[in-house]
Amino acid sequence: MDSEPLVQIASLQPARDVAAGFAGPRLPEWLRKGRTHFESVEKLKTGLRSLRLHTVCESARCPNIHECFHRGTATFMILGNLCTRGCGFCSVPKGSAAKHEFRLDPDEPEHVAEMALRMRLRYVVVTSVNRDDLPDGGSRHFAQTVRAVRRALPLARVEVLTPDFCGDLDAVARVLDAGPHVFNHNLETVSRLYRRVRPQANYRQSLRVLEFAGQKQPGLMRKSGFMLGLGETADEVRQLLKDLRASDVDVATIGQYLQPSRRSLPVVEYVEPEQFQRYRDYGLSIGFKMVFSGPFVRSSYMADSVLESAEASAG
Repeated sequence: MDSEPLVQIASLQPARDVAAGFAGPRLPEWLRKGRTHFESVEKLKTGLRSLRLHTVCESARCPNIHECFHRGTATFMILGNLCTRGCGFCSVPKGSAAKHEFRLDPDEPEHVAEMALRMRLRYVVVTSVNRDDLPDGGSRHFAQTVRAVRRALPLARVEVLTPDFCGDLDAVARVLDAGPHVFNHNLETVSRLYRRVRPQANYRQSLRVLEFAGQKQPGLMRKSGFMLGLGETADEVRQLLKDLRASDVDVATIGQYLQPSRRSLPVVEYVEPEQFQRYRDYGLSIGFKMVFSGPFVRSSYMADSVLESAEASAG
């Protein structure tokens, strides 16, 4: 028997969304961002470009970029701005190893540390593209970046949001040995949708990465995020949350999928805020220390506050 539908479609009329210009249900009012801060955005972008740095905020076209850049925060994206994978939900540019498009900037770890110091960050989030073209998946470069940040900002906390490294647990261990305070790896969607949403990834492999992180570093805060609105069911979402808890993940982040480009997967449905709250309540009921759930939630959004709430919950 099919599971119950996730939520009611926000608008049953399959009209073109005027704001985004993409086919699909109309963008509901709760997904319309208000204030913009172009001056703050351009100022931070200028600083990033001066050091040849990238952010996932820009490359993934995050809807929170104006808010976060205005607050002086950003999520650094290392290993370049080209990804070896082509996930259906993501707007990060895809490169070709055959065309020799990939580069690795040896100065990037120190540049991330320098920019974090300029920004006076107390909480630094570092993520990356997938670099399946590299023998170690870029894990040594990732570890170098964590160590550089910790040297430059010894009082700051560092959260890593890693790829799956093709299931190479030695690569995961290499990043963990650099001493991040939080380990984050996103499941992104429910198991049934992987072939369409993450065709080059594996649901169980991602769970194993999260489980291994806890075995390697007992007590390390672990976190994972996923999107709603891709066609999942309520039963599938609850099962995903149960799978994360079975791997002893501490924090879950849940947000609305928004189609970032015409080439990306269309939005199947816009999930009402009340449903996000129900998933939050369910997650807390099965043992998560924190579930940050809402339409604009992204994996590293308000990451410092999320950690504080999780630690407070843990006592």
